[in-house]
Amino acid sequence: METMFTVGKIVNTHGVKGELKIVPTTDDPKRFKKLKEIYVERRELKRYNIEAVRFHKDFVLLKLEGIDDMNDAEILKGSTLKIDRKDSLPLKKDEYYISDLYDLGVYTEEDNRYLGDIVDIIYTGSNDVYVVKNPETKKEILLPAIKQVVKVVDIEAGKMTVHLLEGLEEL
Repeated sequence: METMFTVGKIVNTHGVKGELKIVPTTDDPKRFKKLKEIYVERRELKRYNIEAVRFHKDFVLLKLEGIDDMNDAEILKGSTLKIDRKDSLPLKKDEYYISDLYDLGVYTEEDNRYLGDIVDIIYTGSNDVYVVKNPETKKEILLPAIKQVVKVVDIEAGKMTVHLLEGLEEL
């Protein structure tokens, strides 16, 4: 399991006082208001205290302690923003962090047959689709992330149990 999550990318500076323009990569950009610190990943990971957060259009404007002018801010352009897992938003029942789903072993509900591991997640408009690849046969199956298919997710055991609807698997 990842200990840090990426929550945004610094795409530009904003103004002359060191504010950073952020494209959020989190479901809830308002979460930035709850953070006291953030990690900036460039060549290395560096922790910064957050002085101020505000929102402009689809961007988050972030003022970090020690970044006091446009030149300081310019150096951080292109960096990613990360938070500690402990600072992440709490999950509701049957919600999981995407990073925890990768590499889960996927098994059928009916006969506990191993289908493969989750190697990718495709984001569609209606629901996510898990790409499950069997390392031995190299065969891939696309499984919609819907309740009719995904029956049990056990992150600690590294296992997902699924019900294969007709047509999901070619025999």
